[in-house]
Amino acid sequence: MIYVLTPEQMRAADAAGLAHVGDEALMHNAGLRIAERLRAMTGKGAQIVAFAGPGNNGGDAFSALAELTYDNDCTVVADPSGPRSKARAAAELRAKKAGVRVRGLPADQAEAEALLAGAIGVDGLFGTGARLPLPEAYRPLARALDSWRRPVLAIDIPSGTDALTGAVTEDAVRASVTVTLAALKPGLLLEPARDYVGELWCARIGIDDSVLAAAPRTFAALDDDAFLQLLPRRASDTDKRAAGAPLIVAGSAQFPGAAILCARGAARAGAGYVTVATPRSIAPALRAHLVEQVVVELSEDAPAEAIVAELLDISKQNGAVAIGPGLGLDERTGEIVARFIEANRLPLVVDASGLFHLSKRLDLLRGKPSLITPHSGEFARLSGRGTVAPGTRVERIREFVERTGVTTLLKGSDTLIYDGATVHINPTGTSALATAGTGDVLTGIVATLLSQGLAPVDAARAAAYWHGLAGRRAAQQRRVGVIAGDVAEALGDSIPTPTPPQSAAQRIP
Repeated sequence: MIYVLTPEQMRAADAAGLAHVGDEALMHNAGLRIAERLRAMTGKGAQIVAFAGPGNNGGDAFSALAELTYDNDCTVVADPSGPRSKARAAAELRAKKAGVRVRGLPADQAEAEALLAGAIGVDGLFGTGARLPLPEAYRPLARALDSWRRPVLAIDIPSGTDALTGAVTEDAVRASVTVTLAALKPGLLLEPARDYVGELWCARIGIDDSVLAAAPRTFAALDDDAFLQLLPRRASDTDKRAAGAPLIVAGSAQFPGAAILCARGAARAGAGYVTVATPRSIAPALRAHLVEQVVVELSEDAPAEAIVAELLDISKQNGAVAIGPGLGLDERTGEIVARFIEANRLPLVVDASGLFHLSKRLDLLRGKPSLITPHSGEFARLSGRGTVAPGTRVERIREFVERTGVTTLLKGSDTLIYDGATVHINPTGTSALATAGTGDVLTGIVATLLSQGLAPVDAARAAAYWHGLAGRRAAQQRRVGVIAGDVAEALGDSIPTPTPPQSAAQRIP
């Protein structure tokens, strides 16, 4: 399991770790884990230059390079003046004895770049507790690392990024690899800092899991093992409806494909019996593409109350409902959507056109086992607070959910899920999903997981994680031109295999 701690929570965990194992042991362990990643990046005989800040993040850089001098040419660039913690002083002494060269701070960016010449860079400037902007004396070093064309490893967080919000400064370091210590920090998973992290590893350094678990779950994220624990398993005697039977209310003459993609997403997520209710005029088009799913025709002339009664009758055989993908935006459809949601008692996910019709009727969802899955534009309209500015996604989703009581999955490369208790950040986002129809596939996955018994927040976070894995898998199979159907088809093959007991460092998807 991985933990996501705010900087304040991490300081408390560090203090508990210090009391239990001591600061020198924690720094030594951090150095070992960082050195492991550097070995994987460099091989033998490499030049490694670490830029060390004035605090314990810089001490971790000394500790790491002390482990690497046998096979590599190692230099630490640091300010020799100023106070030192006991652990950092010990790490510096150990590094010097091991043969690490120590240089003073360069005068400017050009000199910093000259020190890096031919080397692998290590960003040990500022960690989780740093305040932004960076101190003036260290900005040239950060800029040099950021502009460096060879690999750069960042310790804990890339310098110039905010560990809580994901904000970045103009001097922020864009790392190739980040080794964060003990627990993830939310800023590492949030845009725009997410793009500065590179390959992300979380290293165990000796702080007991019980200490990390004791922190309030302000933020959380899944890893492969936690995802697998959430994913429902079919019992040996399961029948097709018990395996998951979502009802999908979707499609229109303009957007029949949305209904098809949603149904495929539901089926490939493991549903045993998928029913699609759609306008009669487009049912033939859906049946041409949906061989294994049941397509139910809805009259386009009958009164809204008659259609609602029919949907409620159909839903008696289902375990959950998805409503919205590709529906018409006309007033009659809006009346059907509102009346059905008001009368429905099944777990429910609302997306796309369903959100349009609910924009002023979110009260219909309060108290129901339901969730909504807007993208940023839809969320701006639903929230009534306008465009979501960069760096405000967390505060915006918190305000919205606490005001409306509606569990929300806010789509994006850093998809957020919030139910009023914990902000779940999805780590598997990928640009491969930036294509029409992938949101419909996601809605189908959510509907299946709801129909299999997951609570709305769990269905949302498991679906987002799986959706990202499938997007990545599809991108591996097709380097260019991934479409939403590819993502649906990749769901089965993208399920990770269980991993052995957690090692000292864990790759974050």
